[in-house]
Amino acid sequence: MLIEVNNCRLYVDVVGSGLVAESSRMVERPVVFVLHGGPGMDHTTMKPDFNPLADVAQLVYYDHRGQGRSDSDKSENWHLDQWADDLRGLVDTLGVRRPIVLGLSFGGFVAQNYAARHPDRLHKLILASTVARMLPGRVFDAFQQFGGSTARLAAEEFWGGPTAANTENYIRECVPYYNRTEPDKNLEKRAIWTPAVIEHFSKPGGENWTFDFRQQLADVTCPTLVTAGDIDPITPLIAVEEMAACIPEGVRRLEVFSNSGHGVHRDDPRVFEVMKNFLIE
Repeated sequence: MLIEVNNCRLYVDVVGSGLVAESSRMVERPVVFVLHGGPGMDHTTMKPDFNPLADVAQLVYYDHRGQGRSDSDKSENWHLDQWADDLRGLVDTLGVRRPIVLGLSFGGFVAQNYAARHPDRLHKLILASTVARMLPGRVFDAFQQFGGSTARLAAEEFWGGPTAANTENYIRECVPYYNRTEPDKNLEKRAIWTPAVIEHFSKPGGENWTFDFRQQLADVTCPTLVTAGDIDPITPLIAVEEMAACIPEGVRRLEVFSNSGHGVHRDDPRVFEVMKNFLIE
């Protein structure tokens, strides 16, 4: 379905019941807004992988502005403040009183900014394979470690300014190191890819290289689960640990999964049990 938020139509899909019958009563389940990665991808990159969470919660998938099946809009509106405010608008439009936000990778950038800008509309937070800031050197060193000089060079060229040519090379030389399991080849066939968004976001001087949520994370007051893989080249563990350390100790929980890469769920589905327990605590 398309829902208009902040003068833009967002594509939204809901998986799971918000109210379930238990004996003689109806029980309200938590509502989780699932924020996809990219930028430039769509929510189908997380579906059906995250559907098991619907065993305990209602999932609201949506495509960020400019991506997937949502309206493209102008490139000047492709930025983290707009994407965070779009989430707030969607939460309010749907009338969700205690929203839980789950952000994966780039979706985690949006989730952190949402937590900073709209703390009054956040019940719990899940930050999956994401970081508080992107430092190119960390990424290049990780690709060097896992893929050698060829992968490092491909990463340097791509993240130095994504183009059609270096994107193809990056997919060939770097993406295989994202995870230890074989990627789902059907995923890229069914997903809608909008390269203009990542080209805009990650160009030299683009927001991908300038955002920094370390200071704002110190003000997070809601329970926050951070999940990470120890062999993730794009959001390296050292960077995830840095992000987690910025969140107050009393509300943060960091779970690191061994022999897992970017998007832990692709390598170790046990992460969903950790997430389920966090959702119902």
